[in-house]
Amino acid sequence: MITRRLILAGAAALAFTASASANDWKAKYPELTFAVVPAENASGVTERWTPFVDYLSKQLGVKVTLRIANDYAAVIEGQRAGNIHIASYGSASFARARLTGVKTDAFANDINADGSTGYYSVFFVKASSPYKKVDDLKGKNLGLVDPNSTSGNNVPRFELDKMGIHDADSYFGKVVFTGSHENAMLALSQGTVDVAANQWTSDDDSTLAQMLTKGMLKNADGSAMKKDDFRIIHKSAPIINGPYAYNSDLPEDAKAAIAKAFFDAPAKDKAAFDRLSDGQKKGFHPATTKDWDGTIELIKFVDALRKKKAS
Repeated sequence: MITRRLILAGAAALAFTASASANDWKAKYPELTFAVVPAENASGVTERWTPFVDYLSKQLGVKVTLRIANDYAAVIEGQRAGNIHIASYGSASFARARLTGVKTDAFANDINADGSTGYYSVFFVKASSPYKKVDDLKGKNLGLVDPNSTSGNNVPRFELDKMGIHDADSYFGKVVFTGSHENAMLALSQGTVDVAANQWTSDDDSTLAQMLTKGMLKNADGSAMKKDDFRIIHKSAPIINGPYAYNSDLPEDAKAAIAKAFFDAPAKDKAAFDRLSDGQKKGFHPATTKDWDGTIELIKFVDALRKKKAS
């Protein structure tokens, strides 16, 4: 005869087993490393991401350590080695990781203020310059971001190719990799380059907007530069927002817990979530690795351009 006591005991045993199973991954991974590509300087990345990483630690019940990568390739190689468990990628760097066999799976990307999940690669010039279009910049200096940057290298080269500029390095007087989106805009503001490739979602959501808010861009007389001091002379087709991805070898319970923590963030720690984008994002959108198949094709195209130039 099945008694109420036996039913309760069985239910308690099942609950204990489920709880123990859910915590098994924590014993194997008492610390997770979360890496971020260097869109801005190291102190800026730390200030932007530390509250969110602290939130993740609390939600997951294990220590989450922030790693600020020196460059985009460091995130790719860190996940390849298994030293990075969660990463904030650009679309092109994620595609590069997948192309080169890194075991990484996308699970989310950002939702913009208007509900979209994309952004643009743009060419900025100073508004005081005579340049109105890319054709005006032959022989001038171009500032790019990083070889693995989507909006700061790969999409610009694709856009230039569509304009008939198949070899950017020959068309421009000099092509400079600045290392970060911020550095590209600094190089433009200081006159080191005449045009800079960068990321742009809206006038209020871009590297430029963030830098202007922080007073990082100055005129020659030391006064703060404004949005009107810059002009966009070319904007690409929409690019899918870069993914958040975890190591494919993580236990499924860990992956589910990480994804849930991300999706719950806007409600559970709005301040930490808003800090990531200065309040310009609505939340995280569920994503899968296949969402970046188109970006992989873009990377293959840019690689083919480089090989053609080298041959």
